[in-house]
Amino acid sequence: MIDTLFASVSNWIERLLAWAFIGAVILNFANVVGRYCLGQSITGADEVQIYVMVCMAFLGAVTVTWRRMHLRMDVLAQMLPPGARRVLGVIERLVVAVLACFVLTYSWKYVGQMFMLDRRSDNAGIPMWIPHGAVAVGFTLIALMSLWRLGRLLAGDPAERAADLPATAGSNAS
Repeated sequence: MIDTLFASVSNWIERLLAWAFIGAVILNFANVVGRYCLGQSITGADEVQIYVMVCMAFLGAVTVTWRRMHLRMDVLAQMLPPGARRVLGVIERLVVAVLACFVLTYSWKYVGQMFMLDRRSDNAGIPMWIPHGAVAVGFTLIALMSLWRLGRLLAGDPAERAADLPATAGSNAS
């Protein structure tokens, strides 16, 4: 059930970011046409595009994490015996969870400050807690996913153990 929830959240984020990216491309096109054909640009268009990219990076990392599509340097790890790979998998998930918890702790504090101060971007007037919130939400979900997978690995879940095995030809795992 939790796997299904994380998969649904990951898919929802992917669709949301796809629509946000399409919107940013349209906004950029309109801004270029306005600037070069009409002599006027759209105020705040560049800010909106930057914040969409921030959301794509930090919320997109959630989808990448869930699908195990992140970059890994695992050439040596794949040569280890299964027991050593399992220990390394535990350490990897634990380190990701700890680092994500560190970032999310400070991110949520900063989001709270931006919200309380009602800080807004200079040109578009976007509440700054929104782009900073993307960082906090992203790392919160990454921490939860890592802790969930760590628990499954420690419980001996065969599917989680298989995630640390060498990739087969044609798979997306690295």
